[in-house]
Amino acid sequence: MLIKRQREWELPESAVTSESFAFNRRAALAAMGGAVLGFGTIGSARAESVTKMTIEDPGYSAGAMRFDPGRPMTPQKNVERYNNFYEFGLSKDIWQDAQTLPVEPWTIRIDGLVEKPFTLSFDDLIKKVKVETRIYRHRCVEAWAITVPWEGFAMSDLVKLAKPLSSAKYLRFTTFADAKAMPGLAIPFFPWPYHEGLTMAEATNELAFMGTGMYHQPMPKQDGAPIRAVLPWKYGFKSAKSIVRIEFIKDQPETFWEQTSPDMYGFWANVNPQYPTLRWSQARERIIGTDETVPTVIYNGYGKWVASLYAGMKQDKKLFM
Repeated sequence: MLIKRQREWELPESAVTSESFAFNRRAALAAMGGAVLGFGTIGSARAESVTKMTIEDPGYSAGAMRFDPGRPMTPQKNVERYNNFYEFGLSKDIWQDAQTLPVEPWTIRIDGLVEKPFTLSFDDLIKKVKVETRIYRHRCVEAWAITVPWEGFAMSDLVKLAKPLSSAKYLRFTTFADAKAMPGLAIPFFPWPYHEGLTMAEATNELAFMGTGMYHQPMPKQDGAPIRAVLPWKYGFKSAKSIVRIEFIKDQPETFWEQTSPDMYGFWANVNPQYPTLRWSQARERIIGTDETVPTVIYNGYGKWVASLYAGMKQDKKLFM
């Protein structure tokens, strides 16, 4: 039996913003001089606690579940056919359009404040790291959630490979952009190419991951092939897809969504049910594949591993949006 306990940071039901009608990012930014991607209506369903849950799956080792996913895995079909990939359009149903993404050959440039800038192929990178499976929850700022078995390697391995200088305090990710393959790049008000960033401490945290596949298969194109960031304690827009460049820099980078809509999307984007965006309550989330709604957990349930990263920082909306 699952017992629901109210936590001090949970909003009471009376404080949860109604989401019985859909707002989309495009409409939100249109009201602010821009546009962003749409979000479907959250249906009503029974709430359930996201306390510890044993997940038994003969296809995955105990090591893959060592970060306590806490939920059953989302069916593969749902993950592969419900996607945000703005470069291919503003619909969730872009998985077929994304098949035009050219992934071979693929190279990644590593530069900035490193001992020696270099470029290497995706295939050569994989030879230099330890590939493993990790099952993580993934939480979108649009208030939907999935649980995915990712294949990939620790982001800290990539940092070690880069040999950053002591002056490097942040990583900046830049993603692939090709107007011939990506029709979404024609949207003029987005600051292409997509770019995101992390602190060095976040990038070397044990949870930070570079995804190269899922469900025992190579990464689907619509999910960020051939390599993407996976940051389970942050909102999904922080997990840059189809990465082609990683820069080590001194100053905090301005990210894609900060440039597009700074009142809604900040640099930190750590999951917290207490702070709504201008359009969505974050107190609850819709589970893709079941459409159940459940309470959101601070840091998406990964506070045990990441809360110490933000000790001493002001625990306000800025840290969580």
